[in-house]
Amino acid sequence: MSSFHIGDALFQIFSFGVLILIIILILSLFRSFSKRRNQLDSIEKKIDLINEQIKNDND
Repeated sequence: MSSFHIGDALFQIFSFGVLILIIILILSLFRSFSKRRNQLDSIEKKIDLINEQIKNDND
């Protein structure tokens, strides 16, 4: 005869919560790295543009 145990239910909820937390953490890290890469690309383009303008002004 099986019976409902509060401890078992809490453990399952906790385990499920940890799994969801790990997935959310991985997704947020991926988005953070992606956003940082885009920002660096944008900064690099701006620096290249400024370098070209300086080069053209010196000629």
